[in-house]
Amino acid sequence: MCVCLQIMALHRLWRVSSLLRSVVSVTLRRNIGLSAIVFNKARDLDPVQKLFLDKIREYNTKSKAAAGGVVEAGPAYQKNLTEEMTKLQRLFGGGDLTNFPQFRFPEAKLEDVTTK
Repeated sequence: MCVCLQIMALHRLWRVSSLLRSVVSVTLRRNIGLSAIVFNKARDLDPVQKLFLDKIREYNTKSKAAAGGVVEAGPAYQKNLTEEMTKLQRLFGGGDLTNFPQFRFPEAKLEDVTTK
């Protein structure tokens, strides 16, 4: 009877250990796959990815230099912008078109209603 319990315990231990090994194996494969991507150097990227990252970095530099304005806006863009702003001011009665309008809603005056 004692030998039978030992065999059953070993069998359960074997099942638990095989399950544990499969979980650890999957976890390690995922972590190794992710860490390979994270530690990949820019020189190891394919040419399309490298070009994409270079363009993003270039745009970031230019946008900081533009100080919140449009990147690489030339004189034609500025001329077109001022013409359009003038048209809008003429159509909508002037005002500052660069700020959001301030809305004022006065409190409604309600009358008491009495029933007879």
